[in-house]
Amino acid sequence: MNVIGERDYRLVCRLVYENSRIHLGSDKKELVSARLGKRLRHLDLHTYSEYCRLLESPAGVEELAHLVDVISTNFTNFFRENGHFEFLEETILKEWLSRQKAKREGDGCLHVWSAAASSGEEPYSIGVMLAEHTAELQGLDWHVEATDISTRMIEKARSGIYEKERLSQVSQAWIQRYFQYGSGKWEGYYRVRPELRSKIAFQCLNLLQATYPFSRKFHVIFCRNVMIYFDRATQEQLVGNLCSQLLPGGYLIIGHSETLTSVSHPLKIVRPSIYYKPHTEHS
Repeated sequence: MNVIGERDYRLVCRLVYENSRIHLGSDKKELVSARLGKRLRHLDLHTYSEYCRLLESPAGVEELAHLVDVISTNFTNFFRENGHFEFLEETILKEWLSRQKAKREGDGCLHVWSAAASSGEEPYSIGVMLAEHTAELQGLDWHVEATDISTRMIEKARSGIYEKERLSQVSQAWIQRYFQYGSGKWEGYYRVRPELRSKIAFQCLNLLQATYPFSRKFHVIFCRNVMIYFDRATQEQLVGNLCSQLLPGGYLIIGHSETLTSVSHPLKIVRPSIYYKPHTEHS
């Protein structure tokens, strides 16, 4: 199948932006063509123009959700950009434990949000890291909220089932502790153990919606490799939303290829891609 034509591409770009605020530049034509090819085959359509006519028709309302789904889905792995998990373990968790033991601040639960969870590898990686320190918590607890705009990805993440190859960055000791190996038709797959899955709540969420369905704010927010798809105005809105959900003294972690340099925010940079929210905006 050929690359999508310019007129059809402009329509797809507009609809994707209106429904997700994802900005697709001219350099994304081949990627969009490849991803839409799967939808065309599923719908038994033969050209991108046919697909665009569907999107513009009354029957295309449901297809818009699938369009955003295929465009927004990103490949991920367990412990991707591992330096962030090392910082979570060596700095964030130790600081939080120290504060809890000294003052018993908060509700005794470390709250983490994986804001672009995709197929679940990121929140489960966070969960493994925190579960490894359960003995140190001494009656304290942790919980992870995991969200993504794609309903398909959230369903996959909630199942916690992954091909063996996707766990290549996970140590054998952790695989034995936190995963179950499949048998029969599931041979070659691992499933996250229910004890770990029970600590992570998955739900579909658009990061740019007006309000968020959370009952409390977070000590840590992972929002990695999302802003690269947004224009500056949308980045400003997103960072503002995330900061409003972050507790004073909390951390925002973004992707290594991202920066907040051109975005107005109250955070202080700790190192590239890791930001800290002071207890007062002027501290």
